[in-house]
Parts: sequence; C-alpha cells; structure tokens
Amino acid sequence: MSNPLKGKSLVSLAHLSPDELHLILDTAAKVKKNPREYSTKFAGKTLAMIFQKPSLRTRVSFEAGMTQMGGHAIYLGPTDISIGKRETTEDIALVLSRMCYIIMARTFGHDIVEDLAKYAKVPVINGLSDFSHPCQILADLQTIAERRGKLKGLRFTYLGDGNNVAHSILFGGAIAGMHVSIVTPEGFEPNADVVKRSMEIAAKTGGGVNVTRSIEEGAKNADVLYTDVWASMGQEADAQRRHAHFVPYQLNMGVLKLANPDCVVLHCLPAHYGDEITYDITRTKNSAVFDEAENRMHAQKALMLLLAGAV
Repeated sequence: MSNPLKGKSLVSLAHLSPDELHLILDTAAKVKKNPREYSTKFAGKTLAMIFQKPSLRTRVSFEAGMTQMGGHAIYLGPTDISIGKRETTEDIALVLSRMCYIIMARTFGHDIVEDLAKYAKVPVINGLSDFSHPCQILADLQTIAERRGKLKGLRFTYLGDGNNVAHSILFGGAIAGMHVSIVTPEGFEPNADVVKRSMEIAAKTGGGVNVTRSIEEGAKNADVLYTDVWASMGQEADAQRRHAHFVPYQLNMGVLKLANPDCVVLHCLPAHYGDEITYDITRTKNSAVFDEAENRMHAQKALMLLLAGAV
C-alpha cells in the first residue's frame, strides 16, 4: 500500500485528506494491536522534542512511543532552546535536521511550528500550538472508533472554549464525516476561518458543522461529549473572568442525560474537576478519558511511522 504521508509534516489536521486521516487511524489500530511488529522501526533514530510548554501526556507519549519502536527521544525544554531569541527558528530546524529523524514541537505560537516545517529537512509534528492540537484529536478519533466502531455520521459535541482543541475537532470531525457541534458562550467562539473551512470540508464528506450557545441543542442525542479546560496555558491571568462565562457549560451528569445512552465522554486532560467537568462523569462506563490518553501514544507512533516512511 502506498504511503502519501511519507516525508510530509503535520502542522494541522486541515491539511489531511479523508484517506490520509483513515490511514493514520488504521495504522494506529495495527500498532496498538501488535506493538512488537514495530519494535525496531526506529533503531538508531532520534526524535527531537521541542517544548515551550510543560507537558505530561505529550512528552511521555512521544518519548515512550519512540523508545518502544527502538529509537531515542531528546527533550529540549525552554532553557535548552530559546526559539527566536538565542537563535532563529530556521537555524534550529536546519541543525536538528542534520542530527534527528523527526522533530516534534509543543509551542505557544503556531507560526513557530509552521516555520519549523518550512525549513526542516525532516518531518515536523505539531505537538500543540495556540491554534491547533492535531495529535490530540487523532487519539480522540481512534478512541471513538474503538468504542463506536465507526466515525462517519456520529454526532460529536464539544463544550467550552473555542480554542486549539476545538479547532482540531472541527477539522478532524469534518474530515471524518462527523456532525460536529461547538457549544460555547458568546465571545469565545472558534476562529471564524476554521469554522468556514470545516464547513467546506464537511460538505464534501457528508458531515456537518454547527456553532451554538445552546447546550441542549448541541448535546441532544450526541454520540460524543468532549470538553477542555476553560483557561489554556498562557491565559491564567484571564482565568477568573473566563470562569464566570463558562460555569453554565460544565460537562456533567445532567448534560450526559441529553446524549445517547452509549455516548462517549472525552477530555484531553489535565482536568479541573468541578470546573469544566465533574469527577463522577469521568468514572462512568461512558468515559473513555484514560483510553484517550493512552491512545496519544499509539496514534503518534502511527503518525511518526507514516511521516518517516517506516511503514
């Protein structure tokens, strides 16, 4: 089978075709089922991991994933690389390309990931930016497919801030042919261009996109309920103001009752229990929060294998 992703970078899910998305998810399922088959794929190879933000799941999932495939990952924190200060993003990309097989970056500005992908001679993966979180949504889609057996036609509802996670849900859900609803208070809607582009994608895949302030409209008969923190890293100073707006949009047992009985509950973690989500809902049979966290590793293994042309 041909691999159209070989040699490419992943900066945003918007750049994936439906076939490429399903290739990643199908590969992730194979990697998860039979990890030993891929245990030497990256022998002698190195993954460079650039972090401007702290992380649990992103660091551990990439580092453990690379190790399990026979490779090695190097953590480059804020004090190791001062992007744009100590040296240019272009120079960093060119230097790392001489020594590493893949570059992953978890940054504040999306432009940094774009520049790394522009100048690097090896694949670059967006581990998170202020605009997009593609790796998270790949894991989310893998988790939903495991629970529900399909993606196309499902109702995927997100409650909360129209942030980087919401943007990637819009793109990923639309590409998969899902019906995506973003439920958010006025003034916190996702980027208008992202909504427009997602609608255009959904029109081709049989999906749909809706942005609403009505929890009942968004959650009724939902197959997936998803939320994220109300104040992302870098927004701490605005947390109190945001809290007042988002309290009515908490994902709790009352919202779950509006959804389908076999609805899948997701949260990308870390969770602030009692704020955007209640503890009890994450311990129900509907919750796949920790399957979702584990699948970060499997989805990213698949992504690295495909971008590097190792499968």
